[in-house]
Amino acid sequence: MKKNRLLMTLFALMLLVLAACGNTDTKDAVAKEKKTEPKAAPTEMILATTTSTQDSGLLDVLIPLFEKENNVKVKTVAVGTGQALEMGTKGEADVLLVHAPASEKAVVDAGDAINYKRVMYNDFILVGPKENPAGVSGDDIKVAFKAIAEKKSPFISRGDDSGTDKKEKGIWTLDSIQPAGDWYISTGQGMGQTLQVAAEKKGYVLTDRATWLAQEKNLDTLQIVVEGGNDLMNIYHVMQVNPEKHENINSKDAEKFVNFMIDSKTQDVIEDFGKKDYGQSLFYKYTE
Repeated sequence: MKKNRLLMTLFALMLLVLAACGNTDTKDAVAKEKKTEPKAAPTEMILATTTSTQDSGLLDVLIPLFEKENNVKVKTVAVGTGQALEMGTKGEADVLLVHAPASEKAVVDAGDAINYKRVMYNDFILVGPKENPAGVSGDDIKVAFKAIAEKKSPFISRGDDSGTDKKEKGIWTLDSIQPAGDWYISTGQGMGQTLQVAAEKKGYVLTDRATWLAQEKNLDTLQIVVEGGNDLMNIYHVMQVNPEKHENINSKDAEKFVNFMIDSKTQDVIEDFGKKDYGQSLFYKYTE
């Protein structure tokens, strides 16, 4: 009798051990299945933006952060603001990051863009040859442009309908000057390339401060000659292309990008960008 009880006890213990092993194997199999479960493929989003955000290096910091947080692959098209806005009106981009407020407002008012938000700012500066043949200085950009035109000192224009180009053309208009002649050179290029041409030809050029700081070490023939005027602020906005007006827009990720750009953590990254390398921020977060 005792022998039978002993055998029954041993048999029960064996069943418990086998059950435990089975549960462990099942848990291990489930855990392994979870580990090997493939990650969802990233969605794709097109960002049309100005060359200054690219040439300054800011996008090299921001885009990877956004992509990692949202499992999105961003295709960046860096062109002049005018062309970026045109891409928006044609539905050729999902989200825009630009810096020409008057032109931006027209796109928003026409219903081609929504969720329009201020992101950051810096300022425009006038850069010129160290010899400074036009003798310009101070913070009055209109006086400087007039002096350059009168002396016909070389002036290098982007000529690409970018935000910087629009700003430059507006200043000439304020002075009632129509620049033309051999002294006025239009590159049709981005800010970085236009600064290089100005350095080669020892000409004056209007630039955003961020691109200047990022490129200054390669522009040893140039220096800042005019800065600090109240009319030289350079404001950047972000906006979604309106999916109700344009088909095949990735509005979900576009909205995420707008929210990402105005998020306080991203704003801190923007303001911190450049401080270590240049001793100052290249862009400043926009606080209401």
